[in-house]
Amino acid sequence: MDIYLILRIAVVGILVSIFNQILKQSNREELAFLTSLAGLILVLFWLLPYIRELFSTIRELFSIL
Repeated sequence: MDIYLILRIAVVGILVSIFNQILKQSNREELAFLTSLAGLILVLFWLLPYIRELFSTIRELFSIL
């Protein structure tokens, strides 16, 4: 896994937490939830190729076709 991917995930986590605190202070809990959800979806899309590679490696390891 690339170190830049880990740093990008950390930056997204920090930004989402800052936005959540700001939005909760201004009584916008719905937008805070949507911000968290958007950050989660973004990170999952970044991790999707690695998850796909993991499953293909497991499939090859156990010779499941």
